[in-house]
Amino acid sequence: MSLDLATIAMLAASGLAAGAVNALAGGGTFFTFGALVAAGLPPVVANATSAVAVTPGNLSSSWSYRAEIRANLRRFAILMLVSLIGGAGGAYILTQTKNDAFRLVVPWLLLFATLLFAASPWIVRAAKALAPSAEPTAGGVAAGLSFQLLVSIYGGFFGAGMGIVMLAALAITEGDDFHLINAAKNVCSTVIQLAAVVMFVLSGLVSWPETLVVAAASLAGGFAGVAFGRRMPVAAIRWLVIAVGTALTVYFFVR
Repeated sequence: MSLDLATIAMLAASGLAAGAVNALAGGGTFFTFGALVAAGLPPVVANATSAVAVTPGNLSSSWSYRAEIRANLRRFAILMLVSLIGGAGGAYILTQTKNDAFRLVVPWLLLFATLLFAASPWIVRAAKALAPSAEPTAGGVAAGLSFQLLVSIYGGFFGAGMGIVMLAALAITEGDDFHLINAAKNVCSTVIQLAAVVMFVLSGLVSWPETLVVAAASLAGGFAGVAFGRRMPVAAIRWLVIAVGTALTVYFFVR
């Protein structure tokens, strides 16, 4: 499939925006999914293509936590296994979902993700409050792993807002060290995304011309976000993401 210049420009802009906001605040999926649907891709293909396209940029966030991940690899192993199973399961559900059915749930998924993103400061504070000061109990770990499995299934199926919910799940299993929780969130998000990407590629759901444009632009956007992020008000970026998510939600509800 050949892309015209206007479509390439739109996809590149969405990739730049996604890479930049993912580096600073998260929520880049709103930009790429919306642009891919606007480019004419069916919703299921747009979702799968978006997941593949933003993966290179998102891998860099895990790399920034490599020291914490290396030091806690044994501790993270069970979380990574649960994330792998859930991510693959959620992606498999998507591969079996018809476009018409997925189109019906997209507005609700977008609404859920937008509300999550809008509430993220309160969710993060709640996650800190939930974190036990002592070692978590066996019951708490089991509850946290069950929660993590559900989050992973959602992440493999759609993914927007996944990291915010994951913070609450990980606070239950990983205690009150918030840097440790962030490291666990990054490595689990990467495992979920890679499991989904493999499933989407094997299922033939990925549209590669759009993927290459968005992926290249999201990498550039990620570098730009890191380089210029200190000059950008994070609150303004958050409100931009919320505005895009709200607009997409309204669009898919009235479409």
